[in-house]
Amino acid sequence: MGSSYASSVDKEQENGGKWYRGSDLRPDELNHSLIFLELRPGGQLTRVTLNKTVHISLIPGFLWTVPKAFAKAQKTKAYFKRFQVKYKRRRQGKTDYRARIRLINQDKNKYNTPKYRFVVRFVIFRCLFWWLFQMLLLNCIINKTNKDVIAQITSASIAGDLVLAAAYSHELPRYGLEVGLTNYAAAYCTGLLLARRVLKMLEMDEEYQGNVEATGEDFSVEPADSRRPFRALLDVGLVRTTTGNRVFGALKGALDGGLDIPHSDKRFAGFSKEQKHLDAEVHRKYIFGGHVAAYMKTLMEDEPEKYQSQFSEYVKREIEADAIEGMYKKVHAAIRADPSFVKTEKQPPKTHKRYNLKKLTYEERKAKLIERLNALNSATAEDDEE
Repeated sequence: MGSSYASSVDKEQENGGKWYRGSDLRPDELNHSLIFLELRPGGQLTRVTLNKTVHISLIPGFLWTVPKAFAKAQKTKAYFKRFQVKYKRRRQGKTDYRARIRLINQDKNKYNTPKYRFVVRFVIFRCLFWWLFQMLLLNCIINKTNKDVIAQITSASIAGDLVLAAAYSHELPRYGLEVGLTNYAAAYCTGLLLARRVLKMLEMDEEYQGNVEATGEDFSVEPADSRRPFRALLDVGLVRTTTGNRVFGALKGALDGGLDIPHSDKRFAGFSKEQKHLDAEVHRKYIFGGHVAAYMKTLMEDEPEKYQSQFSEYVKREIEADAIEGMYKKVHAAIRADPSFVKTEKQPPKTHKRYNLKKLTYEERKAKLIERLNALNSATAEDDEE
């Protein structure tokens, strides 16, 4: 057996190949293309190279490699010389430029008229841990927390995007909604708040009231006699536009608020793909938080402990499932009554005790030196008089 091994090694070395023991591999030898060996019955290893099939006997502890001449250069020097780096936000995975360029392109005959977009974003914080999957090169998302809903009316310029108006779900506690600030109903309230705010800013709120009573049916604003309705295009970013997504909850709120946004009812909650029809009752249930109320009732009956954990803020504020619809009706009415933005008052920073001397500026040091010299001169003059 030993002679057959030696003859096999000598034969392959004559053909330009090399044998390596696992512990003898060096970094410079890794430039060779590694061969993937397949164990055949009878102790044979088969490897298909670029131009031939090599059959060798099984030798434990050895690794077969092909010389560098067999490896084809996939990326040449010319490739790297002509390589163009993608935009920063594309590398970060934040912007879909194929969709963005179609949203911001404006006709030349519009003479630099702003093309407004209705931007909806959901702020999500993710924790990435590589601890267990480092060797497999996988990242595992172990935590995801919804924090806020952002709705903006923006337009593109050469210097960057300009924000005309914005609304956030963390403003909703001012209107009476203190819990559930990231669900479908809260996204509807945020879109409604932005629509009423931008129309009030443009002094169009009296002319375009929108859909005052939310029924769940599709609604599109009709042009008035004096001014056309404010038009914007929906910008969903990188979110998957599935049926019932919260993005379309914000869209429905903006439509009911009086904005003119091109849309279809196929993605609203309650649309049936088989019947090709929007169930307005199902959609209305989502707008007024009916799906949350149904889940609260189910947990309360089946798993009381889980209900106390997941709806702890509801329990703390004594909000029951039957009172959710009335709460959202009051929020909608409060938003229409006063959609203006109120700047939050920030507390002044606390003054901390200093344990070292404050660094003086050049002018302060100069004034301090002059003061010392004057004091010294006055003291010297007093001594001379005595």
